[in-house]
Formats: sequence, C-alpha cells, structure tokens
Amino acid sequence: MANAPISSTLNMPDLRVSMVAAERSGDMLAALLLQGMHKTWPLLRASGIGGPLMNATGFVSNWSCDELSVRGLVEALWRYRHIHGIRQALIQNLLDAPPHLYVGVDASDFNLPVERLLRQKGVPTVQLVCPSIWAWRPERVQKIRDSVDHVLCIYPFEPELLAQHGIAGTFVGHPVADVIALEPDRSQARLALGLPSEATIVALLPGSRPSEVKGLAIPFLQAAQQMLKQRPGLQFVLPTHELLRPMIEAALVQTGMLAHVHLVMGRSHEVQAACDVALVASGTATLETALHKRPMVIAYKMQWLSWQIANRQRLLPWIGLPNILCNDGLVPEFLQEQVQPKALADAVLRWLDDPVSVAKIQRRFADLHLQLRRDMPTLATHAIQKVIAA
Repeated sequence: MANAPISSTLNMPDLRVSMVAAERSGDMLAALLLQGMHKTWPLLRASGIGGPLMNATGFVSNWSCDELSVRGLVEALWRYRHIHGIRQALIQNLLDAPPHLYVGVDASDFNLPVERLLRQKGVPTVQLVCPSIWAWRPERVQKIRDSVDHVLCIYPFEPELLAQHGIAGTFVGHPVADVIALEPDRSQARLALGLPSEATIVALLPGSRPSEVKGLAIPFLQAAQQMLKQRPGLQFVLPTHELLRPMIEAALVQTGMLAHVHLVMGRSHEVQAACDVALVASGTATLETALHKRPMVIAYKMQWLSWQIANRQRLLPWIGLPNILCNDGLVPEFLQEQVQPKALADAVLRWLDDPVSVAKIQRRFADLHLQLRRDMPTLATHAIQKVIAA
C-alpha cells in the first residue's frame, strides 16, 4: 500500500504526508490541520519539520521548526547555509521516498521551492496560509502558480485574489478563531495563571522568535518600567517558551524588572484572556489578542537593512493584522525607531484611560472573530481530499 498511486489514496487510512512548519505559529496551525486529517485518515503518517504541538498529534519531526525561525531577509541570509542545508536534506528524503501529499505551512520562501520540485514529480502540493501577496512582494504570484496545486486561505478575500492569477484556493477560516472563545473568560484565565482578579494587568508579548525578542524585549520591559512609575499598581505578565527563556530572563535582570513581571511558560492565550491591555510584537499574536477582544499596542523592529528592503515592498499602510483585516487603523503601531519605551508606555496607558474606545474596538474585533470562524480543520481536510482525488 505504501507504493499505491496517488490517485488511489483518497480512501487510504494510512496516507503519508510530508509537512513543514517553520515557526511556532505554523506549528499551531499545522497541529490543528493534522487533527482534522486524522479523522479522515486514521492511520495518517506525517513527518517533516514541526514543533511540539505537531509532535503531540503523532507527527515525526526530523528537524525542529525552531531551526528555521528567522525574521527578515538579512537574518535569513546570515543563516542561509544552515537553512539551505536542511532544505536540501529534506528534498533528498522526499525524492527517495515520495509522500502522497506535501503541505507547506506558511514559510513560503522555504516551502515554495520544495513544492515546485515535488509537483514536477507528480506529488500533490498544498500551501496552508496564502503568501501575503496583498501586503508585500506581489511578484511571488508566479512562484505560487508554479509550485502549488491548492492554497488553503485563512483570510476571506484571498481566494478571489488568487483566482485572478489562475491559482486555486479555498477560504478555510483562521484556526485561531475556532480555538479562542467568542467571549473569553478573563476571571477564569486569571485564576488559572494565579493572577489577582481585580488588578489591572498588562500583557507583554515581545515575540516567539529570537530575532524578535532581541529587538523588542528590552524596550517592552523599559516601557513597563515607565508605566509602573506612573501607576504603581499595574501588574505585568509575559508568556514565552523554553527556547527563549534565557533571553527573556537576561532582559528582566538587565532592566531591573525581574521582580515585577510574572513570567509564564507557554499559555499565551490565557495571558491574552487575562489582561486588560497588551503590548504585542507584530505577527500572529496581534490577531490572537484581537480575537480575545483586548486593546493593544503593536510594535515591530528588525535589522535595519531587512526593514529597508521590506518597507520598500510594502503595499499597505499598516503592518498589524487587526488593522489590515479591519481595513482601519484601529490599533497604534510603532515601527523601527518609533519603538521607544515612553511612546509605547503612553500608548498603552491611553487605552486604560479610554473605555469608550475600548468598547468600540471590542465590537470590531467581535465582528472579525465571527468572520474568521469557519472550522478550519474540517474545511481544509475536505479541500485536501479534492486535491488528492484530482
């Protein structure tokens, strides 16, 4: 059965899938997809590059997604030899034992070349998360068309945009919208985290990648210092994971904030539910915070040359997902040299002083939540079935 032709795999319980996620947010998306696929293919065998959430579904990680986690073009160049080596080894493994299906999870710069090669060899290829051609680097359209049989889109406007370029896509909703409750329970989250029920709590989310934390941890903690001087009763909570813990703890010691910040391993969703306001690195965490209906301030800082290159290719006035998806500058954004502790602190405190604006943004975020909630694992699995059948 392992050598059965692709066309006969639709009803095979032991479908063999190669899947690659290149960072922790992709690990979460892929894990949810794997859960949905296991319902259709109970003996599904999946391997490739993943993280702890994927591994918990039975996925076999030949490499950790953390080995690929970089932000910015220059950072990618610095680690090019290592990442290229992993990709070449992955490709060789796939050519030696072709899977029935390849699923790239985000990380289009890594996944598209692999998908293109496999597609030429007759392996169906699916991309989970459409490359953001609507935000920057629109020249990737041709690469997508050459590399991918189908794109699983997490935003509603993407399939129509892809169709204009002859690329098949399905809106499957954003899985985070399925996971997060429409009305998150702040009291329960605080109880679970051991946080006081009546305190005013600020969440600090400086990113899930080393390059993000390197640029944002210190200014975020310095902003917390500024806030604490103005409002001594504030409490701060910062979720992270073991890979980043040494960097975070060093930043806490350097800023003198070790005794003032409640450090949590993982559990970022509980932190977002528990807080009154959040200071967040641009990325998936901003959408998660929005779906928790919490006001926020977004910051983004990367290596200077990477920013110059990326900023010239940017097509939209915002970088934060809440602003992009709502098509409105609802959330303050601080970019590059604007990432200053006092500016960040003042912006966070303004939310605490403006309940009318908080209520308004919560309504917008509730509408966004309903729009994105679509049972991604089921819809994505159905789309994959059609790709395999074709």
